[in-house]
Amino acid sequence: MKYKSHATAAFFALLIALGITSAVLEKRAAVAAAGVEAPQFEVDPLWPKPLPNHWILGMTVGVAVDAQDHIWIVHRTNTYEPMEIYATAKPPASECCVPAPPVLEFDEEGNLIGHWGGPGAGYDWPDSNHGITVDYKGNVWIGGNSKGSDPKTYHDNMVLKFTQSGKFLMQIGHPSKSQGSNDTENLKGPAKLFVDKATDELYVADGYGNHRVIVYDAETGKYKRHWGAYGKKPDDTNLGPYNPDAPPAQQFRNPVHCAELSNDGLLYVCDRPNDRIQVFKKDGTFVKEAFIATKTLGDGSVWDIAFSKDPQQTYIFLADGSNEKVYVLLRDTLEILTSFGDGGRQPGQFYAVHSIAADSKGNLFTTETYRGQRVQKFVYKGVAPVTKKDQGVLWPKASK
Repeated sequence: MKYKSHATAAFFALLIALGITSAVLEKRAAVAAAGVEAPQFEVDPLWPKPLPNHWILGMTVGVAVDAQDHIWIVHRTNTYEPMEIYATAKPPASECCVPAPPVLEFDEEGNLIGHWGGPGAGYDWPDSNHGITVDYKGNVWIGGNSKGSDPKTYHDNMVLKFTQSGKFLMQIGHPSKSQGSNDTENLKGPAKLFVDKATDELYVADGYGNHRVIVYDAETGKYKRHWGAYGKKPDDTNLGPYNPDAPPAQQFRNPVHCAELSNDGLLYVCDRPNDRIQVFKKDGTFVKEAFIATKTLGDGSVWDIAFSKDPQQTYIFLADGSNEKVYVLLRDTLEILTSFGDGGRQPGQFYAVHSIAADSKGNLFTTETYRGQRVQKFVYKGVAPVTKKDQGVLWPKASK
């Protein structure tokens, strides 16, 4: 009797397993049949190569890719725990380590090929640098978000323009001079920048103290225009904490974290704590918006975006440093197709994924702030049917 009981249990277990397997296969087949496809990636756990000179990264708050597919990052050299930089103590407490220069340039293989940055003659280096952009001419732009001693005026109210070798070219704005979101001469915690090749205009997500996008001439620094959420005049009234059950906020909250221009002339703006992307025409006319993980509180869900490299820029890759993942969206509808990542410190996981960029081959690069302090590469593996809404950690598949 015991044997028959075991055999019967095993039989039913097999049926259940077959049923589950069948259901999974049917679900995947249904998804594939629906025609939902998205770019696929795997993390490269060996990129970049180790830094020289006992250098280590601090909070890594910007990444960009230039026309040569060189990867640029900016990090903060004043954000370490004491034991991380014992070698800088007086006298040195150990052989390791020291802060790397703020701006680092890598080639496609992950070799460090350039480095510079920090205070210098003729410009005001941010107390807390934030965001890096390499424009179509090869110039490097950097923002900043330090409040300084007086949060009302902020300290980092400027953006800086350099050559790729670190030669200073231009500064827009001045430390601790901001008069708020309708001040056209100064910024207030500018988070990220983009230069439009068609008009040579600089778009600034401004940002941590202000509630706007502002546009300047990228050569002269002359003010052009600015706007807030829904294309309205920005207002610095304190909206209080984000409430996911309240009607959509009519102003941006801090920070306005990115402003990226697509090939067809639409500006995508990261309204990070409001958990939304807003889309505008170049003149500030509001087009549409989408909400991402709307129950996300605290730091918000919409941190940074990058576009896929096909001419139509079919997809958006959105970094979410609160939920620790990257979403893949269909750009024309802003629909989430899938996501990848998870919280953690291993390759393919994230601790406050902050910034994202794509190279010409479709590979993605991410940086992590707070104690994340790193840059990662995700290798493009082509477009394939979506079988899982949330893919988790994209560890490389075992070679056969």
